[in-house]
Formats: sequence, C-alpha cells, structure tokens
Amino acid sequence: MQVIIPLAGKGTRLRPHTHLVPKPLLKVAGRPVMDWVMDRLEGLDVEELIFITGHLKEEVERYATGRYDIPARFIEQTVQDGTAGAVNLARPQVTGPVLIVFVDTVFEADLSLITRTDADGIIWAKEVEDYQLYGVVVTDDQGYMTRIVEKPSEPISKLANIGLYYIRDVETLWAGIDHTLAQPAFKGEFFLTDAFQYMIDQGRKILVAEVGGWYDCGKLETLLETNEILLASGAARRRDFPGVTVHDPVYIEDGVTIERSEIGPGVSIEAGTTITDSTVRNSIIGRDGRLTGVRLDGAMLGNRVEASGIQGPASLGDDCRVTGDKA
Repeated sequence: MQVIIPLAGKGTRLRPHTHLVPKPLLKVAGRPVMDWVMDRLEGLDVEELIFITGHLKEEVERYATGRYDIPARFIEQTVQDGTAGAVNLARPQVTGPVLIVFVDTVFEADLSLITRTDADGIIWAKEVEDYQLYGVVVTDDQGYMTRIVEKPSEPISKLANIGLYYIRDVETLWAGIDHTLAQPAFKGEFFLTDAFQYMIDQGRKILVAEVGGWYDCGKLETLLETNEILLASGAARRRDFPGVTVHDPVYIEDGVTIERSEIGPGVSIEAGTTITDSTVRNSIIGRDGRLTGVRLDGAMLGNRVEASGIQGPASLGDDCRVTGDKA
C-alpha cells in the first residue's frame, strides 16, 4: 500500500508561524504534527510515502527524507486547485490501494481495519455536536457512505469528515477525480469528496469508520487544545526548578531555564528558552526564547522570541521582540 500525504497548503490560519515553518512541522506536545500522524501508520504494510508539497516544500523535503524508514517521493503542487487536484498528482506513481492522509489533525484510529474489510474504500469520521462547521458523512443502515454534505443546516449526520481515507478501488477514484475536474471549480478548487461521491454513485462501497479521537491542528486555538490533550494523554515531560511552581501536564525539554515563575497546565517549552518572573499557561513556547515578566495564557511563540511585560494570549513568530507594560 502507498500513502498519499497532501500538505501543499499555506496554513493561513496559523500565520505568522507558517510564514517560515510548514504547517505540518509546527510542534504540538513537543513534536511536529506530522510525526504524530506518521506514528499512526505503525504496523501497516506501507511501501511508499507520496508527499504532495507546495508552500515551503524544501523544508518538508529536508525534514521527511529518510525520517520514517519508508521510501518517500515528493511531488510539487504548483497550482493550488484543491484536494482533488492534489491527490491527482500522485496518479502516475500509484500502483495499487492507497491511504490518503491530510495532516491537519492528530487522530486515534484503528487502521488495521484496512486488512479486515472487503469494501472499495474506508472513510474515517468523528461524531461531533457542532456538525454545521464540517463536511459530514451520511451512512446507510450497514454503515456505508451514501453522501457527504458540507456544513449542513439540518442534522442529517453528525459524523464529521476528518481527512483520512483508504481507497482499494483506485481506478474508480481516478475516474471520480476526472469527473470532478471536468466540473466548474468552486472558488478555484476541486474537492476530493466529490470524487468519493462519484464512486458511490457508481455503486462502489465506502465503509464509514469512527475514530476514537480527532484533534484539530489547523488554527491557533485548536492547536493549543490539542497540545493539552496530548500532554494529558502521555506526552508530558515534567521538570522541576527551585522556586518554580509547575502544574501538570507540561512538556519541558532539557536546556530550559525557569526562575521565579508559575508554569502550566498545558504548556510546552523547547530547549534553550529562559523564563523569568512569569506565569505561562495553555501555551506553546519555541526554542531559544527569552521571556521576562510575562503573563501568558493561550499563547504560541516561535523560536528565539524575546518578550517582556506582555499579558494574555499572544501569537508571535520566529525572532520577534516584544515589550509591553510590566505585568
């Protein structure tokens, strides 16, 4: 089986951090989002990773080459024409069934289901209450997909599409993508879900499987929520410092210096950062920073940030220097 990983997007909802760092390489609970996703492939018979790159593609290639002990191929998406266009770029290289993984989220799913079903495909979903915000999957009585509806106004389904798919019948997938690309684009984009709908309309069976957990990493507030969830689920790494109060869960790397401060809960801090006379909660702090007299809650700071006297939430990219009123 091959794995297609589309990650060409610019990550506009996570700016300024994604100006310099590809969205899949932003860290949550001390690790790049992409690493958390790749962990879920353990135990599968994966013969090749096909990365569909775009924004900051050199950074992605540099990071992923040789990292996962699986042969990797990189294909650039030069025209941002949507998810159907992205996956279609892999077509000449695909030789059989594919797993398609969008790395905007961290998920908990039993991917071994791939080996136990004779369906033409699988789409993983998560039941949510705020279904109006998502594309939702409608199923029949046997649990097979009948359609996908974007942001429904009526509760026809609460199963949100999470961007994780297995397709055994790739020939019908390609036919579906061809059909989709022949239609008018929606705001310049063609959607992979339309190709899945084509497959269903042609009588193919796509099983809907629920995930145990689904944690969004696509915008700042949900990235911070995911950070805290992962820390509470076993990714925490606590260190103690004289005169410092630490509230679990936290992730604190070696090489961090903290003095006369209160840290946590839900905080990740990378190596080389110094924090003095501060309070930091529910935040992700990059490496080699210098924080003095700050009161942060709901903050994401990049690498080498120097900040003093700032309060509340903050989103500062690499190499920022900010001075506010003393807290």
